[in-house]
Amino acid sequence: MLKQFLKKAILLIGLCGISLFASAQVVKERATLTPNWVRLYKPFRIVGNLYYVGTYDLACYLIVTPQGNILINTGLAASTPVIKANIEELGFKLTDIKILLTTHAHYDHVGAMAEIKKLTGAKMMINEADASVLADGGTSDYAYGGEFPSFAPVKPDVLLKNGDKVKLGGTEITIVNSYGHSKGANSFLLNVKDDTKIWKVFIANMPTIIANEPFTAVPGYPNISTDYAQTLASLKAQTFDIWLASHADQMKMHTKRKPDDAYNPSAFVDRAGFDAAIANFDAAYQRKIKQ
Repeated sequence: MLKQFLKKAILLIGLCGISLFASAQVVKERATLTPNWVRLYKPFRIVGNLYYVGTYDLACYLIVTPQGNILINTGLAASTPVIKANIEELGFKLTDIKILLTTHAHYDHVGAMAEIKKLTGAKMMINEADASVLADGGTSDYAYGGEFPSFAPVKPDVLLKNGDKVKLGGTEITIVNSYGHSKGANSFLLNVKDDTKIWKVFIANMPTIIANEPFTAVPGYPNISTDYAQTLASLKAQTFDIWLASHADQMKMHTKRKPDDAYNPSAFVDRAGFDAAIANFDAAYQRKIKQ
């Protein structure tokens, strides 16, 4: 018991550290203001071969297949040991990851991507509109870009676009453009099978409005308003059994389940919650375009 506690404590200390690539002031401030990003959380099986391996709020998803595994999102720059420990706790290996994906190229979701790519040799696949931001460590990001990288740069191996299929070991993931929060934000649709049924899962990139100024005053992203509008329309039109998100709080994960709950995919069947969340984002969008 003591050994397990010490192991978790060491991981937490590592996760709280600021990496050399997280030197931008915005990264330091935001990491300080969001303690749940570094709070440990017990990994669990969501449905079928889909698992949660992230922290308390930064959602990272492991998809296990006979031909290797897929990891979606990596959390902050120092998250590698936490993700590794979570994957091993579930009985899998970090080195079995063959494909890396992300909902969008921000430091809280791709911070450890470079290190995990190096450790696993996995192919990094990203929406083509976020490829340059990933490759320069976030310096060209329209909202968070600056003089210093906010995460270790990663050169993509495969560029994705709307409707593309990512296939591995019998799992097929469809790319759904969800631009706005970043220029290349995307969501993922996939079918997951367990002993009871085939579940249609939607991992949604929720369209949080992050431009502080009016959309017309964002020179680095002239089509931002149009992209948000298209994303909101696309999200409203999606059909699914289960929906997930980039952040646990966006999908109210901690209301739907507790760390020691038994396997229960039905806890994430929540169309009403999804529709309410999108309605809130839509309202925020409407207020923004009136500025």
